[in-house]
Amino acid sequence: MKEHQIEDYEINASTMFLRPVIYGSKVYSQVFEVEDHFLAPFKPLDIIKNSCDYFGVDYESRKRGTRQLTGYNRKNPIVIEPTNHIFFFPTTSPSSPECIWISQEHFKKHRRSGANQSLITFHNNQSYLFPVSYSTIETQMLRTAFLKTTLLQRIEIKGRKLFYLTQGPKNLKASESPYEYAGECLKDEE
Repeated sequence: MKEHQIEDYEINASTMFLRPVIYGSKVYSQVFEVEDHFLAPFKPLDIIKNSCDYFGVDYESRKRGTRQLTGYNRKNPIVIEPTNHIFFFPTTSPSSPECIWISQEHFKKHRRSGANQSLITFHNNQSYLFPVSYSTIETQMLRTAFLKTTLLQRIEIKGRKLFYLTQGPKNLKASESPYEYAGECLKDEE
Protein backbone atom coordinates (compact mmCIF):
# COMPACT_ATOMS: atom_id res chain seq x y z
CA MET A 1 0.00 0.00 0.00
CA LYS A 2 1.34 3.39 -0.98
CA GLU A 3 0.31 6.42 1.06
CA HIS A 4 -0.60 9.53 -0.87
CA GLN A 5 -2.07 12.85 0.17
CA ILE A 6 -5.65 13.78 -0.66
CA GLU A 7 -7.42 17.12 -0.30
CA ASP A 8 -10.85 15.99 0.88
CA TYR A 9 -12.31 12.83 2.41
CA GLU A 10 -15.66 11.44 3.52
CA ILE A 11 -15.86 8.21 5.45
CA ASN A 12 -17.36 5.40 3.39
CA ALA A 13 -18.05 1.67 3.64
CA SER A 14 -14.34 0.91 2.98
CA THR A 15 -12.93 3.10 5.76
CA MET A 16 -11.36 1.00 8.54
CA PHE A 17 -9.88 3.66 10.82
CA LEU A 18 -8.56 7.22 11.11
CA ARG A 19 -5.34 7.88 12.99
CA PRO A 20 -3.86 11.32 13.84
CA VAL A 21 -0.32 12.10 12.69
CA ILE A 22 1.82 15.18 13.11
CA TYR A 23 2.63 16.61 9.71
CA GLY A 24 4.83 19.69 10.05
CA SER A 25 3.13 21.81 12.69
CA LYS A 26 -0.37 20.45 12.04
CA VAL A 27 -2.35 17.34 12.92
CA TYR A 28 -3.38 15.37 9.84
CA SER A 29 -5.16 12.04 9.50
CA GLN A 30 -3.92 8.77 8.18
CA VAL A 31 -7.00 7.23 6.63
CA PHE A 32 -6.91 3.45 6.28
CA GLU A 33 -9.30 1.78 3.88
CA VAL A 34 -9.60 -1.89 3.00
CA GLU A 35 -7.25 -1.63 0.01
CA ASP A 36 -5.48 1.71 0.40
CA HIS A 37 -4.48 4.44 2.81
CA PHE A 38 -4.16 8.20 2.52
CA LEU A 39 -2.91 11.26 4.30
CA ALA A 40 -5.64 13.89 4.70
CA PRO A 41 -5.01 17.48 5.88
CA PHE A 42 -7.69 17.28 8.60
CA LYS A 43 -7.84 16.03 12.16
CA PRO A 44 -9.70 12.70 12.54
CA LEU A 45 -12.55 14.40 14.43
CA ASP A 46 -12.95 16.91 11.57
CA ILE A 47 -13.30 14.01 9.11
CA ILE A 48 -15.88 12.39 11.41
CA LYS A 49 -17.83 15.67 11.61
CA ASN A 50 -17.64 16.33 7.85
CA SER A 51 -18.74 12.77 7.12
CA CYS A 52 -21.76 13.13 9.41
CA ASP A 53 -22.64 16.34 7.55
CA TYR A 54 -22.13 14.61 4.19
CA PHE A 55 -24.73 11.99 5.14
CA GLY A 56 -27.19 14.65 6.28
CA VAL A 57 -26.94 14.79 10.08
CA ASP A 58 -24.45 16.92 11.98
CA TYR A 59 -22.02 15.44 14.48
CA GLU A 60 -23.59 17.08 17.54
CA SER A 61 -26.98 15.59 16.64
CA ARG A 62 -25.40 12.16 16.17
CA LYS A 63 -23.70 12.52 19.55
CA ARG A 64 -26.99 13.53 21.24
CA GLY A 65 -28.75 10.64 19.52
CA THR A 66 -26.17 8.16 20.81
CA ARG A 67 -26.62 9.56 24.32
CA GLN A 68 -30.41 9.18 24.09
CA LEU A 69 -30.28 5.65 22.68
CA THR A 70 -27.55 4.25 24.93
CA GLY A 71 -27.25 6.47 27.99
CA TYR A 72 -23.48 6.79 27.45
CA ASN A 73 -21.96 10.19 28.16
CA ARG A 74 -18.26 9.71 27.39
CA LYS A 75 -16.32 8.41 24.40
CA ASN A 76 -19.55 7.83 22.50
CA PRO A 77 -19.55 5.79 19.33
CA ILE A 78 -21.00 7.63 16.35
CA VAL A 79 -23.22 6.39 13.57
CA ILE A 80 -22.01 8.02 10.37
CA GLU A 81 -24.59 6.30 8.15
CA PRO A 82 -26.83 3.50 9.50
CA THR A 83 -28.11 1.89 6.30
CA ASN A 84 -24.56 1.00 5.22
CA HIS A 85 -23.60 0.07 8.82
CA ILE A 86 -20.99 2.82 9.14
CA PHE A 87 -20.43 3.06 12.91
CA PHE A 88 -17.18 4.38 14.40
CA PHE A 89 -15.88 4.47 17.95
CA PRO A 90 -13.18 6.70 19.48
CA THR A 91 -10.26 5.27 21.43
CA THR A 92 -10.08 8.27 23.79
CA SER A 93 -12.07 11.45 24.25
CA PRO A 94 -12.93 12.67 20.72
CA SER A 95 -11.45 16.09 21.55
CA SER A 96 -8.08 14.53 22.43
CA PRO A 97 -5.38 14.99 19.75
CA GLU A 98 -4.44 11.28 20.19
CA CYS A 99 -7.95 9.99 19.44
CA ILE A 100 -8.16 7.25 16.82
CA TRP A 101 -11.54 6.41 15.24
CA ILE A 102 -12.17 2.75 14.38
CA SER A 103 -14.91 1.24 12.21
CA GLN A 104 -16.95 -1.40 14.02
CA GLU A 105 -17.93 -3.02 10.71
CA HIS A 106 -14.33 -3.86 9.71
CA PHE A 107 -13.19 -4.96 13.16
CA LYS A 108 -12.47 -8.69 13.31
CA LYS A 109 -10.59 -9.34 16.57
CA HIS A 110 -8.10 -7.87 18.98
CA ARG A 111 -5.53 -8.99 21.51
CA ARG A 112 -3.28 -7.47 24.15
CA SER A 113 0.10 -6.42 22.98
CA GLY A 114 1.41 -4.74 26.11
CA ALA A 115 0.07 -2.76 29.05
CA ASN A 116 -1.62 -0.09 26.94
CA GLN A 117 -1.41 -1.56 23.47
CA SER A 118 -3.77 -3.66 21.41
CA LEU A 119 -3.27 -5.43 18.13
CA ILE A 120 -6.44 -5.14 16.07
CA THR A 121 -7.06 -7.38 13.09
CA PHE A 122 -9.57 -6.23 10.51
CA HIS A 123 -11.69 -8.37 8.19
CA ASN A 124 -9.18 -7.89 5.35
CA ASN A 125 -6.70 -9.72 7.67
CA GLN A 126 -4.49 -6.66 8.12
CA SER A 127 -3.38 -6.02 11.70
CA TYR A 128 -2.34 -2.73 13.27
CA LEU A 129 -0.95 -1.84 16.67
CA PHE A 130 -2.93 0.79 18.61
CA PRO A 131 -1.76 2.63 21.75
CA VAL A 132 -4.98 1.68 23.58
CA SER A 133 -5.63 -0.88 26.31
CA TYR A 134 -7.40 -4.13 25.56
CA SER A 135 -10.22 -3.25 27.98
CA THR A 136 -10.83 0.13 26.31
CA ILE A 137 -11.17 -1.55 22.91
CA GLU A 138 -13.46 -4.18 24.45
CA THR A 139 -15.67 -1.52 26.09
CA GLN A 140 -15.85 0.59 22.94
CA MET A 141 -16.77 -2.42 20.78
CA LEU A 142 -19.58 -3.35 23.18
CA ARG A 143 -20.89 0.22 23.26
CA THR A 144 -20.86 0.42 19.48
CA ALA A 145 -22.60 -2.95 19.14
CA PHE A 146 -25.29 -1.79 21.58
CA LEU A 147 -25.78 1.47 19.64
CA LYS A 148 -25.96 -0.39 16.34
CA THR A 149 -28.43 -3.00 17.60
CA THR A 150 -30.67 -0.43 19.27
CA LEU A 151 -30.74 1.90 16.27
CA LEU A 152 -31.21 -0.81 13.63
CA GLN A 153 -34.02 -2.42 15.66
CA ARG A 154 -35.83 0.92 15.78
CA ILE A 155 -35.37 1.42 12.05
CA GLU A 156 -36.71 -2.10 11.39
CA ILE A 157 -39.73 -1.63 13.67
CA LYS A 158 -40.58 1.67 11.98
CA GLY A 159 -40.24 -0.04 8.60
CA ARG A 160 -42.66 -2.79 9.62
CA LYS A 161 -45.17 -0.25 10.95
CA LEU A 162 -44.91 1.75 7.75
CA PHE A 163 -45.38 -1.40 5.65
CA TYR A 164 -48.47 -2.34 7.66
CA LEU A 165 -49.91 1.16 7.37
CA THR A 166 -49.36 1.36 3.60
CA GLN A 167 -50.44 -2.22 2.83
CA GLY A 168 -53.32 -2.36 5.31
CA PRO A 169 -54.75 -5.50 6.86
CA LYS A 170 -55.45 -8.32 4.45
CA ASN A 171 -58.62 -10.39 4.35
CA LEU A 172 -57.40 -13.62 5.89
CA LYS A 173 -58.75 -17.11 5.19
CA ALA A 174 -58.14 -20.30 7.10
CA SER A 175 -55.37 -22.48 5.78
CA GLU A 176 -57.16 -25.78 6.29
CA SER A 177 -59.83 -27.23 3.97
CA PRO A 178 -63.44 -26.57 4.88
CA TYR A 179 -64.45 -30.21 4.27
CA GLU A 180 -64.71 -32.15 7.46
CA TYR A 181 -64.39 -30.45 10.79
CA ALA A 182 -65.20 -32.08 14.13
CA GLY A 183 -67.01 -34.93 12.46
CA GLU A 184 -69.34 -32.72 10.44
CA CYS A 185 -69.23 -31.99 6.79
CA LEU A 186 -68.94 -28.27 6.13
CA LYS A 187 -69.59 -26.43 2.89
CA ASP A 188 -67.61 -23.53 1.64
CA GLU A 189 -69.96 -20.58 1.93
CA GLU A 190 -68.92 -17.70 -0.24
